[in-house]
Amino acid sequence: MGSYIIKRVLISVPLLLIISFLTFVLMNLSPLDPAEVVLQAQGVPQITDELLEQTREELGMNKPFLLQYFDWLFASLQLDFGDSYINGEQVWSLIGPAFINTLKLTVVSSVFIIFMSILLGVICALKEGKMIDKSIRGLSFLLTAMPSYLLASILIWYVSVQLDLLPTNGMDSYKSYILPVFVITISYAGIYFRNVRTSMLSNLNEDYVLYGRASGLSEKKIILHILRNSLQVTISIFGMAIPIILGSTVVVENVFAWPGLGTLSVNAILSRDFPIIQAYVLILAASFVLFNTLSDIINVAMNPKLRNDL
Repeated sequence: MGSYIIKRVLISVPLLLIISFLTFVLMNLSPLDPAEVVLQAQGVPQITDELLEQTREELGMNKPFLLQYFDWLFASLQLDFGDSYINGEQVWSLIGPAFINTLKLTVVSSVFIIFMSILLGVICALKEGKMIDKSIRGLSFLLTAMPSYLLASILIWYVSVQLDLLPTNGMDSYKSYILPVFVITISYAGIYFRNVRTSMLSNLNEDYVLYGRASGLSEKKIILHILRNSLQVTISIFGMAIPIILGSTVVVENVFAWPGLGTLSVNAILSRDFPIIQAYVLILAASFVLFNTLSDIINVAMNPKLRNDL
């Protein structure tokens, strides 16, 4: 087990390096001159070649490309992503609190998504082909096909405006979580519960289920055993759900004015604040690699067969 963890970590390191390099390259391929963006943000009335050259020197853009990349990489490893082009503040001082706010929304939503996916998947698998199975799948298809911004707008109009029950923006109390979490849960639970249902149906046809019933085991114990085996297959899906949700809260955060990464990244894109965009992309990429590695490790811990293959 320990050797497997070491191997997965060693594989992750070069992958993160490649992602960081591509992130840096893509930002530098932009036709916009960062020095010009900085001077425009500072309100300089007349941008001259001398000012541009001076700004590039201050930003370290007159160094060779690879040297710029390694300087940025080593600084990023220390959570130093530079300063914002727009307001001059440190990027981490802006992106850190936003990341925490998005992480809170992501964790709460993930808990509900996993719970609802398992619950609905088990119900649909045990009632395969019956009305409740068809109704849940039909309703989930309808809701997941609806754009999240449309569902969020409908909820704001009805629940917040018409009924005046919940706030429409911010994160002042637990009530602020209800609508955003509901929208995210509806958008993803309707997708992931199908994986649980499929895995449950596959395990229901296995020989061990027949042997268990023939041995007189209670139906509750058999279902729990089936669920345990089914979750071994879906654990990777749930593991990757967290970074996917983390990266896809952009629409929900902007609709509900949630002060998270999504709102910050959209503002950075509109204002061409490259350091914030680079940090945002790098954090999302690192979270994907991290959770993918964790889900593989959990799978190995749960499945003795995989453990014996190491």
